[in-house]
Amino acid sequence: MAELHQAEEIKILNEQIQAQNYYFKLLKEEINKAIIGQAYMLDRLLIGLLGNGHILLEGVPGLAKTLAIKTLAEAVDGKFSRIQFTPDLLPADVVGTMIYNIKENDFSIKKGPVFANFVLADEINRAPAKVQSALLEVMQERQVTIGDETLKLPKPFLVMATQNPIDQEGTYLLPEAQSDRFMLKCKIDYPKYEEERQVMRMVSTAHTPKISPVVTLENIVEAKNLISKIYLDEKIEKYILDMVFATRFPQDYGLAELKNYISYGASPRASINLAIASRVYAFLKNRAFVIPEDVKSIAKDVLRHRIGLSFEAEAENVDADHIVERILARIQAP
Repeated sequence: MAELHQAEEIKILNEQIQAQNYYFKLLKEEINKAIIGQAYMLDRLLIGLLGNGHILLEGVPGLAKTLAIKTLAEAVDGKFSRIQFTPDLLPADVVGTMIYNIKENDFSIKKGPVFANFVLADEINRAPAKVQSALLEVMQERQVTIGDETLKLPKPFLVMATQNPIDQEGTYLLPEAQSDRFMLKCKIDYPKYEEERQVMRMVSTAHTPKISPVVTLENIVEAKNLISKIYLDEKIEKYILDMVFATRFPQDYGLAELKNYISYGASPRASINLAIASRVYAFLKNRAFVIPEDVKSIAKDVLRHRIGLSFEAEAENVDADHIVERILARIQAP
């Protein structure tokens, strides 16, 4: 009887999800007026938006990373802000500071650029750790403390940070505590031949598409409420936990050969974010329940920046993606 009731609930939720998903299909179509290709990046941006997460994008310059989040902000009628991270940037340039007003003989708060719905932290790894750390409270607590005042940030709030590959000149490694705040780390590659041809034609003819708001903030709130109800079976929960624990104790999962490559495994945020991202992925696929393929599809993005690599891994050119692939191949899906 309980199973029948649950099946009925899933059916009703499925209908609600399909109705709500219509708006996000419109959103994708609107963004695709300005962004050609890069479907992977757009999907991950929506997962961050609907999963209350933040996105770290890695790729060479010129892959429309800035344009993507700016276009997303226009399509949902949200406030957009861009911070260019440079070696001389100060934390106050990011979050804001106290300013002395001579006329009133008092201090007032000058808000920084983080007070927006969509914040682009461009080339975040070109700034030193003290500036990157200014985003820690912003991303985790969604608030900023300036002096003795704590100010809440607007909703929705999404930080999309871009970083250049670490072997490029003038880049700093992101601190572990900082990178762990990002729900997903996505590696962006060059567009395909025909996609680049379309980009070239669009830009060289000075054709600038007009982006209209097609999704309201209320639509986003409603979608988030539905996503929190998406069914996550206990077997899927176990699958997620096994995956995360295999990064910490690979020898317990028959992956002893990975032990020397891993200096530290994924944090509990990995299992939390993998569950949330899988639910959002299921929502975008018009489903009221999570299947193992949802978890597999998003696993690399959630785990790759949370696995610490040893010197041995670097010496043998073993990266985090290789480790996640081995774990996915080893752990049996339910």
